[in-house]
Formats: sequence, C-alpha cells, structure tokens
Amino acid sequence: MFTDKNTQLLYPKEDVPTHDIEDIVQTNIFNVMLNRRSQRKFENKDVEEWKLEMIFAAADTAPTAGGFQGFEIYHIKNEEIKRRLVEAANNQPYVHAPVVLVFCINPKRIKLNFPPDTIRKFSQQDATLAAAYSQLAAHALGLSSIWIGMFDEIKIKEILGIDLSPSSILCLGYPVKMLVPKPKRNLKDLIHEI
Repeated sequence: MFTDKNTQLLYPKEDVPTHDIEDIVQTNIFNVMLNRRSQRKFENKDVEEWKLEMIFAAADTAPTAGGFQGFEIYHIKNEEIKRRLVEAANNQPYVHAPVVLVFCINPKRIKLNFPPDTIRKFSQQDATLAAAYSQLAAHALGLSSIWIGMFDEIKIKEILGIDLSPSSILCLGYPVKMLVPKPKRNLKDLIHEI
C-alpha cells in the first residue's frame, strides 16, 4: 500500500524519515484498537501533511460495497466554516479542531442493482468504515480524535454547500494529554451465540 514496484513511497508524498514510516507501518493494529480513546482537547498545533496523507490513504483502503467507495470526505480548513460547524453539531466546541473531516454518503457512486434504500445503506456503511479507518490511522500516528454523530444534517449541507448527507464528523489533532482507555464490556456479555 505504501510503496510501488520501484520502492518509492506513495504515501506520504513529502520527505519523511524512513525509520518513522517503517515504525508506523509496523504498528500493531490490536495495540492501536485497544489504546484508542476519544479526545476532546487538542493542542493548538498543525498536523503534518504527510500524516494527513496517511490518514486519507487509510480511508481509501476501507472496505466498501462492491468496491465503489460510496462516500466523500470534506477536509475543512476554513476557520469560519469550522465555527459554523460547531453550531450545526449541537455547539460541541471540539468540532473546531486542528483537523476537521466531514464524511458524507454518496450513493450515486455505487453501481449495483439494488433498491435505492439498500444502496443508501451501503453508502452509509462505506462512509462509516472510511471514518473508522481514518480514526485508527490517526491514533497510530500519535494523534487523537473525536467522532461526532450528533449534528443537524441540513445545516451541515448548507454550510458546506453540498447536497450529500453527512454521516459523521471526525475531529483530529495532537492531544493535550493522551487518555487511558476506559474499560469495555466483558466479551462474554457482548458476544451472543445462537
């Protein structure tokens, strides 16, 4: 995924020390999943472009219905739009993070012969998986994130000037402090055998 046949890096495009890339690519996915925690306080620090490229590459690898990638990602850089998104997201202040990504469904990309409500569901799943992959990649890169699911869809569409429905907002940045994961359900209570 990260190199071509000539062993030149595809992601990231800017120069990054090789040992950093090797360490990141070798990150244990289970360690990432077990230690990821939602973060609502970010440092006022820009995220390096190469890290963003790797996050976008992770989103690009997420499984999708028929491989059609029925989603779009809007990377919000405009500070005024970020402020307006805070309002549209129930006044959650952390929506104004260093990196704000709005994942939207795009059912028109899915070229499968199913009813429209099924195609829409596929698109919702595609966008959700892409956001989840992005969130895990961000954590592997030393960033923290918060997943925003409470927002006014109509306001988001108006603010961004789009006709696609948002599925989630992912806010990323360097954490003020890395949080310890909260305990989860016991697997015997989570898994139900039938």
